[in-house]
Amino acid sequence: MAENATGNVAGNVAGDVTGNVTGNVTGNISDLISSLNAPVVINTVVTLILAYLITRLLTFALIRFSERAGKYRITVKMLIPLLKFTVYGVAFFYILKSIIALTSIQLVAFSGVLGAAVGFGLKDLLAEVVGGLIITLDKPYQVGDKVKIGEYYGEVQDIGLRATRLVTPDDSLVSAPNQIVLNNSVANANAGAPEMMVVVDLFIDAASDAEKALEILREAIVTSRYVYITDKRPITMLLKDYPFYRRVRAKGYVFDLRYEFNFESDVTRRAWEAFKKAGIEPPRAGLVDVDRAS
Repeated sequence: MAENATGNVAGNVAGDVTGNVTGNVTGNISDLISSLNAPVVINTVVTLILAYLITRLLTFALIRFSERAGKYRITVKMLIPLLKFTVYGVAFFYILKSIIALTSIQLVAFSGVLGAAVGFGLKDLLAEVVGGLIITLDKPYQVGDKVKIGEYYGEVQDIGLRATRLVTPDDSLVSAPNQIVLNNSVANANAGAPEMMVVVDLFIDAASDAEKALEILREAIVTSRYVYITDKRPITMLLKDYPFYRRVRAKGYVFDLRYEFNFESDVTRRAWEAFKKAGIEPPRAGLVDVDRAS
C-alpha cells in the first residue's frame, strides 16, 4: 500500500512538473509570437537595414584608407570582418532586448525555437556563420591575403557572415562558404604580410649551360622593379635535371602581392631574352630510337 501511494505521489508530481514546464514554454512561445506586431516587424527590418548600411559604409571607408596605408594595407583590412560581426551582433542583441523586449524566460523559449529551426533547416547557414567567426578570431587568412581555398586561388576581397569572396587571377569573383575552413585545409601565400614569395620555373635543353642559365635568371630577378630582398627574404636558386631537359628555378619575393604575376612575367621575359643571346635553348622533344630500344 505504501509503495503504491509513493508511486502515485511521484507520478502525480512528475506529471504536474512536466505539464507546468510544457505549459510555460508553450505559453512563452505564444507570447513571443503574439508580440510580433507590425511596429515590431518594421523596427526590426529598419534595424537590420541600418546595420547593413553601416557595415557597407565602414567597409568602403576602410578599403579606401587601406589603399593609402602602404605596408599597413592588410593590417587595416583585417578590421573589416571584425567590425561586421560586431555591428550585426549589436543589432541582433538590440532587436531581442529593445524591440521585441524578451524576458529571460522568453529568451530561453526563443533559443529552443531557434535551436529547432537550426536542427531542421538552418544548420548549413549556422556552420557558415561559425566558420566566419573562426576565420575572424583564428585568422587562417585575412582580407588582402593570397589564398587557395579548394580549387580556387586568389586575393581575399571580403570575409562576410556566410562566405569569403576571392578575386582570382582572371578577375573573377568567387564566393567560398566559410564552413570550408572547418573541414578543409587552406593555403595562405603571404600570411598577412604585404610581400609574398613567387616561384619562377624555366626549362632549358639538357645540353645547355645550366650554370649560365642560373646566373642569368638570378640577374633577371634581382634587377626586377617588383623584387623585395632582405636578410629574411633572400633569393634562392635551384637546379634539377630531368631525362630530356633541366629546370632552373628562382624563388624571390614581390614587394606587394598584387604584383605577383607582373613580377613573374617580367622576370620570365627578360630571362628568356638573355638566354637567347647566350645560346641557351628551350627543351627539345625527346626522341627514342624504337628499333635500337627493341
